[in-house]
Amino acid sequence: MKWKSRRMNIIFMGTPDFSVGTLKALVEEGHHISLVVTQPDKPKGRGNQMQMPPVKEYALQHEIPVFQPDRIRKRENMDILFNYQADVIVVVAYGQILPREILDYPKHGCINVHASLLPKYRGAAPIQWAILNGEKVTGVTIMRMEEGLDTGPIILQKEYRISEQETGGSLFDQLMTLGAQACIQAIELFMQGLVTFTKQDHEHATHTSMIHKKLGELWWQADAIELERKIRGLNPWPSAFTYWSQKTVKIWSATVVSDKEEWSMYAPGTVCEVQKDGFFIRTGKGSLFIKELQLEGKKRMFAEEFLRGNHVNIGDCFGK
Repeated sequence: MKWKSRRMNIIFMGTPDFSVGTLKALVEEGHHISLVVTQPDKPKGRGNQMQMPPVKEYALQHEIPVFQPDRIRKRENMDILFNYQADVIVVVAYGQILPREILDYPKHGCINVHASLLPKYRGAAPIQWAILNGEKVTGVTIMRMEEGLDTGPIILQKEYRISEQETGGSLFDQLMTLGAQACIQAIELFMQGLVTFTKQDHEHATHTSMIHKKLGELWWQADAIELERKIRGLNPWPSAFTYWSQKTVKIWSATVVSDKEEWSMYAPGTVCEVQKDGFFIRTGKGSLFIKELQLEGKKRMFAEEFLRGNHVNIGDCFGK
């Protein structure tokens, strides 16, 4: 661990895996994390066993005190928070709205790591929506928090170019690392007295909604390009899916292809050609070559393996 003579006292607030990257970076930089605030443990899995948030697991491994209030805005919970020294509160996907009293408490206020280039993609799930919407560039923003949702002034931003093979999972990993690096830089600016704040252009703000499982259903009347983005953007969760032989099929990987003239007779959702290593499904515009999929109750597999155990024929229909 690298200890610096100059370090900040930090309260860290975060919950999921994405938050761990920044917490880990702060610890490794030698900053003093006086308290980690995270969501309560929740039942998970078939056995409904209580599971700790990933941030709590990391904090306990490093002997950092953990606080898990059900509602942080309760007076007794805020009083507990205020007992800890903090030059700044770092917030990364905490999961609760912070009241004004907390935002104003630390010397340098509260700063947030957000996985988009604000003011674009304010709100939930900016990582997946960047892929779903076909963005070429995304990134992370470090901002000083205020009472509005992701409306605070910007401290710094880092861009990331989205590849044509990018999935929701791979982009998550890239932005987690980039966000941690950006947060460390922002903290350094505070310590040097060089931090500046840039007001967001609210007229160009866009907002995203929560991702839910139903969003993953493939509507074959749509454009093949749109469907391929959905397959990548919702990988690994909640995943894109369709139906075949009265069973749910998850589609993990596909490629957009131009239609052949002889495929024009097939309706969207229809298999129009089968090869050894995959098969083609017509869409509302263009077709998809299915490369990796998972039949309900079975393991994920490449299409070549799938076709050895399942008879997919030209004219078969996918979808309801």
